[in-house]
Amino acid sequence: MARSLKYSCPKCNSNLDIQKTFNKKFVISCSGCSLEDIVEYTKNIDEVYLEFLARYDQGETPNKRRFGAELKTAGIIRDKKEIEEMIASSDPEQITKDVLFSKRDYISYYKQIKEPDPEMGAGVDEMGLDDAITKHLREKNIERFYKFQEDAIKEIAFGQNVVITAPTASGKTEAFAIPVIQKIANGGAAGIQAIFVYPTKALSRDQAPKIQEIARCVGIDVQVFDGDTKEQERRRILDDPPQIVITNFDVLHYHMMYRTRFAQACSSVKFLIVDETHVYSGIFGSNVHYIIKRLKRICKSMQFVASSATLENAKEFCEDLFGAKMHMISGAGKKGETDFVMIFPSMRTQRSLMIELLEKLTAKKHKTMVFSNSHLNSELVAMQARKKKIDIKVHRAGLMANYRNFVEKAFKENRLMSISCTPTLELGIDVGDVDGVISSTIPVNRLMQRIGRAARKGQRGFAFLALANDPISQYYKNHPDNYFEDVEKTYIDPKNPFVEEFQVLAMACDKPIAIHEMPEHADAIRRHLDEGRLTVHENRYVPNYDSIRQMQGEYSIRGIGKSIDIYIDDKKVGDRVLPMALEELHESAVYFLAGIRYKVKEFDYPQKQYAKLAPLPRNYPYYTKALTEEWPTIETVYEKRAALGIETWFCKLHIQKKVYGYSNIEIGQEVNQGQKITLEKPLEYDFVTKGIVIHVPRPHDQMQAAESPEYVEASGYHATEHIIIEGSNMVTGGVSQDLGGISLGTSGLIFIYDGAIGGSGASKALYDRLEAAFERSLSIVSECPCTGEAGCPRCTFSYRCGNNNEFLHKKAAREILQKIIDGEATEITEPTEGDRPLV
Repeated sequence: MARSLKYSCPKCNSNLDIQKTFNKKFVISCSGCSLEDIVEYTKNIDEVYLEFLARYDQGETPNKRRFGAELKTAGIIRDKKEIEEMIASSDPEQITKDVLFSKRDYISYYKQIKEPDPEMGAGVDEMGLDDAITKHLREKNIERFYKFQEDAIKEIAFGQNVVITAPTASGKTEAFAIPVIQKIANGGAAGIQAIFVYPTKALSRDQAPKIQEIARCVGIDVQVFDGDTKEQERRRILDDPPQIVITNFDVLHYHMMYRTRFAQACSSVKFLIVDETHVYSGIFGSNVHYIIKRLKRICKSMQFVASSATLENAKEFCEDLFGAKMHMISGAGKKGETDFVMIFPSMRTQRSLMIELLEKLTAKKHKTMVFSNSHLNSELVAMQARKKKIDIKVHRAGLMANYRNFVEKAFKENRLMSISCTPTLELGIDVGDVDGVISSTIPVNRLMQRIGRAARKGQRGFAFLALANDPISQYYKNHPDNYFEDVEKTYIDPKNPFVEEFQVLAMACDKPIAIHEMPEHADAIRRHLDEGRLTVHENRYVPNYDSIRQMQGEYSIRGIGKSIDIYIDDKKVGDRVLPMALEELHESAVYFLAGIRYKVKEFDYPQKQYAKLAPLPRNYPYYTKALTEEWPTIETVYEKRAALGIETWFCKLHIQKKVYGYSNIEIGQEVNQGQKITLEKPLEYDFVTKGIVIHVPRPHDQMQAAESPEYVEASGYHATEHIIIEGSNMVTGGVSQDLGGISLGTSGLIFIYDGAIGGSGASKALYDRLEAAFERSLSIVSECPCTGEAGCPRCTFSYRCGNNNEFLHKKAAREILQKIIDGEATEITEPTEGDRPLV
């Protein structure tokens, strides 16, 4: 947007607003006399102004009605009648009305979400509970259970393995804690009887008081045992174990592997309760699958209870995670009303829209959470919001725990009006009253969990889904109803060779493996024997600790691979896992930490593996984005199939990655291209993962019409790779953030792979749904109104592109995708060294 005295109104001499639209037009409006016009795109804004003056002199500027019709036809805004039809009999709050009738954004969807009264179940005195528990519930003004709570209590009491899915703040904790505590009280056994697992230490400590309160009624001791437990408290727990321990999987993994006193104390456990189960996706979930399997070896017989936000495949996923049959119970949310609006920012950036929404809510003293999908965006939102004097702080992974705790406490105690956060705060941490939620584009089930934060105390809430400058947003702008069908798929990959290899070794550390005990892991055991990491002793496989000590210390269950430590003034302030660290912490990279920007002044890799940061001036205009090259090698083909006519392989891949430079991107400009700078010494990293390979058709028509057919062909394949990955995000439910992609020169080969070392299951989710991803991809590129050869951020560009979004050709990509949909058949050929990889 440009606003300058230089551009004055020819009618009244007032200041003009000149705003660039998403489809490369300019909307001009006068703040004084309401003169308005829409002018075709030109790179020079002076030419736009001159064109507008010429149209005014010739009497060609439209009247108000015609101007509104032109904006509507161009898909820039909806007209008043359309908005009124959306509202129908609803009664939106004034803030929502202001947003709906804004002339700066396209309103894709509006709904007043009214949660009905949840179905009620039995009275608390009808369930055969201990009188003390019943009395406690009554003191909390709980006279009846919800139906899903009643069902869960009965099934758990009966001994079933249970999955409970229900929205945030709907009473899941009571549904699993009450029957487990009751069963422990009835059994009367000493020692640890139940382990309650939460994904973070913060969530463990947030939920502990609620569980302790119920347990205290019947004399059951509940203690938190994790990395933050003080030494004196730790000794007391080990000397006199409580019946219930609250912990996380990192602690269980460590203590079983090192056979500590705590691991020995866990051998009496009869119940494993895992809350927020949907978090255990990808690599983390694959490791958790094995930790549960290891716990089963130590504890003999266990009953499982999983609790989760709403998931499309909750039963199937939990059965994979726990390795056991599960019984499914679903619950409804709280009673309340929320104004929900899906907004497409047609005349500004997504970040500008989010900050304006935040300004509207906080001005009326509405406490608000702003969710971004990346560390960088959460930091940029906070930085730009603070310039508008908005009271905001950042909450994201990678910040120190004490800082995150400070932010949570300040928000809960009403000393902070807003938080700019990543999905870390999707979990059930109680941050007190929340009035508004502003979210970037995510799968609908996760959005509903975020919305569950708003109006938690029964008041009217506000929820705004801010679409962005990307292919998915372009699609949902035109097909908002489809958004509600595209549910996230949670996935794990227990056959990840790196996870399996390490976890089998960990099993032997927990307890020697009998010779015939685990035939399903025979290959991994044989490799360990060959490498000398396991030896045979008295018909059992036992670890050779001298050769595995380093592996034990370095392995992380939350992600495979080493990390780069981050320092400011010789004090460690965080870390970043490889290979992502190479892209974010290379020499001269701009790195964001808690709302402050730093420049990397020293980067030591691969020897010492650290980065030292120095603060940047507040007015420094840039952030950086890495430029990368990658080369794929197919090592093993696991599966083959035809997707429509396209030959598709699911394989083991070896990826050689190189960071050779970076581009400076101006803050506030949502541009995916910037000034390129080459590193003196490129950074290299190679890893093995899983992925898919496809061979797409050639764009013959576009090649024949081109002066440089090879450039058009390679650029068409590169654009197709971008669109398929971005388009896949909808049909796979959000896995694209875990994927990388390579198109190989003019070969027609496209590789889409798991970003996690060894594989996470993300590419397998795409492999299974590739036909739907092709269909969405064609819709994205066909419906985007841009006319540039390369396309634009709403169709062919990718914010993850390692080639600065160069070598892209929209029409060639459209031809390729149309041929795929029409059923053209292809076969995979071997890549050759001459093909330039585009990522």
